[in-house]
Parts: sequence; structure tokens; C-alpha cells
Amino acid sequence: MTIITRRTALVGASGLLLAGCEKITGSPTVRKVLTLGEKATLSGQRLVTDRNALAPEFSRADISPKFRMNGNRMPASTEYQAHMANAFADWKLEIGGKVARPFSLSLAQLKAAPQRTQITRHDCVEGWSAIGEWTGVPLALLLRQAQVSPSVQYIVFHCADDFSGTPYYESIDMIDALHPQTILAHTMNRQPLPVGHGAPIRLRVERALGYKQAKYVMKIEAVETLAGLHGGGGGYWEDHSGYQWFAGI
Repeated sequence: MTIITRRTALVGASGLLLAGCEKITGSPTVRKVLTLGEKATLSGQRLVTDRNALAPEFSRADISPKFRMNGNRMPASTEYQAHMANAFADWKLEIGGKVARPFSLSLAQLKAAPQRTQITRHDCVEGWSAIGEWTGVPLALLLRQAQVSPSVQYIVFHCADDFSGTPYYESIDMIDALHPQTILAHTMNRQPLPVGHGAPIRLRVERALGYKQAKYVMKIEAVETLAGLHGGGGGYWEDHSGYQWFAGI
């Protein structure tokens, strides 16, 4: 018996996936197979004994010579443009929501915090993959500092980019939020994160598909429910194109 996981679903549907994000979700075949993969992967990752099992990591020799940009490449907001013009010197990340100690951090403060470096594979729902090296602050470190309420179920990432005026956002559950490979990356391949890849920081949640890797993160919010947040699906693509929320691989 063949077990359908998110990874095998992507491989099996690769001919359709290459068509692009909007066309992908218009295909009933792809919707069905990715839904099956979603359920299998969610069960596998959440029911195994070690919920901190790591995604595969690679050597520097494996880094892809070209790493495509996914999603938006340049936020249009005047606030972001001003931060970019000032090399993000005045930019600050906000951490709030259901926490005892909301706070904000500058890019310099994030870089001065304990860091993690990992070389991992980015798997895009469009059917391509690339390996890159990421350095950043473990999200768990910031959440513990903020003292997240025990009632919190999800962590939401509010971003500087948008699609036709609709803000981009994403969310993950607490298991992925506290996973050791979930980081806020400010460095890619030992260079400052390029704007096209999400500067000044982007989320790396390595056991999930590319659209969960939110770019241009401005604010992190701890919430009890996703209901009432934008379309209620837990992310921009989930709300507008029917993408699966968990997106595990």
C-alpha cells in the first residue's frame, strides 16, 4: 500500500504544479491529492513520539546555485519603503497578542540574540525546490521571553507585503512555533537577507511548504483562535485560494 504524504503528493502532481499558484488550486485533481497529503502529514507529524523530529539538513556543497523568489518581491507600502531606504536601521519587530510581556526588537538586537544556522530545502507548492543556508533567531526564544499565555494555540505573522491591498499573513501552531528549526532568518547563504527573499526577516518553518515561510515579517501575534482573523483560514493563500493550512511535508 502506498501512503500519500505531502511530499509524494507534490511529486505525483508535478506536471500540474508547474502551472503556477493560481492554476494549481483551480485543478480538482491537485486539490484532492494535496488534501490527502495534508491529512497524512498532519497525522504523521503530530502523532509521532518525537514532535521535534528535524527536517533534513544539508552541507554547504548542496546549496543551490540559484534560489528562486516566491511570493511578492517588493512590498509597496510607504512604511516598508522607508525602512528599506534606511537599511532597516529603524525597523522593529513587534511581539504581542496573548502574552504577558509584549516587546519589540530592532534588527541589530535580533542579530545579537542567540542564533541558529541551518541548511535546508525549500519546497514550493509550484513544484520546485532549492537548498539554502539560513541564520536567525529561534522563534521559541522570543515566545518564551514574551511569556505566551497557556491558552494560545497559534502564532500569527503579519507581513509588510500585500496582494491588491489585502495584507499577507500566515500562521502556525505552537508545536511548529516551538520547533528547534523554526527561526526568524535575517541571513541567507551568509549574506544579509535580500529584499526579494523577505528582508529584513522571514520565517523559516522547515517542515512546511514554501508559502508558510512568511516574508517581510513585521509583527508576531499569539492568538487562541484563527476565527475572525482576515478570512479565518490562517493565511493569505488559505483564505483566497483554498490552500491547506498545515502544509506539512
